[in-house]
Amino acid sequence: MSRAPVLPSWADELRTRYLAGEASMFLLHGNVRDLFAWEEDGTVRWLPLRAFLERFLSRTKEIVIAYNCSEGLEFADPKMNPRFARAINARRILEGREQLTELPRSANKVLPLLEDLITDPAQSAAVVLDYVEMVVPAGELSFMSEADKANLVTLQRWASDPALLQSDNLVLLITEQIADLQRRVVSSAQLHALEVQLPAEGDRARFLEHQDLEGVTLEMGAENLARHTAGLTLVHLRGLLRQARQSGQSITYRTVTRRKKAIIEQECHGLVEFLDPGHDFRHVGGMEQVKADLMRVAEAVKKGHRNRVPMGLIFVGPMGTGKTYVAEAFAAESGLTCLKFKNFREKWVGSTEANLEKILQVVDALGYVLLIIDEADRSLSGGGESDGGTSSRVIARLKEFMSDTSHRGRVVILLMTNRPDKLDTDLKRPGRFDVKVPFFFPETAEERRLILEALLRKTKLGLAEGVTLDHAVEGTEGYSAAELEAVLLVAAGNAAAEDRDQLAQEDLDGATDDVIPSRDVRMLQFMEMLAVFEASSRRMLPERYQSMDTEEVLKRLDLLRTTLGRRAL
Repeated sequence: MSRAPVLPSWADELRTRYLAGEASMFLLHGNVRDLFAWEEDGTVRWLPLRAFLERFLSRTKEIVIAYNCSEGLEFADPKMNPRFARAINARRILEGREQLTELPRSANKVLPLLEDLITDPAQSAAVVLDYVEMVVPAGELSFMSEADKANLVTLQRWASDPALLQSDNLVLLITEQIADLQRRVVSSAQLHALEVQLPAEGDRARFLEHQDLEGVTLEMGAENLARHTAGLTLVHLRGLLRQARQSGQSITYRTVTRRKKAIIEQECHGLVEFLDPGHDFRHVGGMEQVKADLMRVAEAVKKGHRNRVPMGLIFVGPMGTGKTYVAEAFAAESGLTCLKFKNFREKWVGSTEANLEKILQVVDALGYVLLIIDEADRSLSGGGESDGGTSSRVIARLKEFMSDTSHRGRVVILLMTNRPDKLDTDLKRPGRFDVKVPFFFPETAEERRLILEALLRKTKLGLAEGVTLDHAVEGTEGYSAAELEAVLLVAAGNAAAEDRDQLAQEDLDGATDDVIPSRDVRMLQFMEMLAVFEASSRRMLPERYQSMDTEEVLKRLDLLRTTLGRRAL
């Protein structure tokens, strides 16, 4: 008697629920295009999901049949074909129907045929419907073809048929994204969804242990490679090894990081941007209290003190105050993998939610990630009925993700906005976003000097001997950090025009007198007061705001709203 195979967690749960009689119809989603370990006669092989399921199901089922709309019906073993034909024809003879002579290919003919099989209590069969989103795609009923509607009704009937639950038959639906599948199927009471997770570190280590590494040079050991490749599938890992063997180049930490970056951006179809910050807090001038507080969080991340790490951060303040710059510096200090949301919203029904789900799956699998959502007031603000409820569903999913305490210390979500008043109030509450960091324009001449010096270090601009920043510091009162950087860029342009590598005094002074700061003063004041209102700590506020109570802040905000009128909406 062969030993029972060691199963992935999702397969073990499927077996447990099926044997307990809880469900006979399952939906597998997530990492369904990966490789899975199958051990037989002491040999471990890594198989695609369909091949894995065929071997798994053939241990107990007399007929195992797979279908997708491209390849049609296929059997795990050729001997199962005549068994299938006999079972179908026996039923058709009893019911006075025409006997089966050849296997159909179109879904609307295949599904009724399979229904004859799985509703027969005399059979012990398993049906695998792969790429099921092609059979019953997501969409409004009014836009579905008659064939799609017929397929939908058939699957709904299966999911509610007590005869299937009481039989020894099993149905598996497979799709990568649940959102691609018609929601009426997903919501069926007797359908149980199981997520196939990305491989854990132990899975990757086991895979590497069974690979032939001859001809592959590793900068790190296989154990470190397994740890460093978090977020990659086994298919990706196999490709990394093959590429190294063919090219003769060693697999280094940088190689893995570059490969991971390309794969993640490809898997998320341009939904996220993989950031590799080139600066840290040494290149951030001023904001000493903010940097000190963020450094404490960074140290907690690096030391593994997960209970000291906030679930999320909000950076709030007027545009040009350095929110993105500081966020990237924080990522560098903490060592977190830095991902940034791109435009994940789409006009098609369900596409936005599917995009968000894909991003969160990648983030969860990677671990130790800083997920930056810039202009959060646009990405996450409630759209009411105008967007068909998409914004509400996006926010609800994000709330659900952030309520999972297993993410604390592993995933930090950082929202950046200059209009926090447009964000859902419940989303901003402590427990989801524990730290709200206010950003302001430089308060003093000394702060402007520190920012200019930090920008010179970052941009690697040199000053000629004897050049001072005095005029630039005194002449830029009220400037944002972005406007101070604009001064330096203009000065660099002046120097380049005369083919000089270093900035002369006249370059800096001329640029200072030339650059015009933002003149939308009232809107900037409004955004500044919003930052004061949202701040989670008084010590992060400029001295002139630290003694203000909430009532006074609200009065100023109301006055500015009245002055701005519709612009403040």
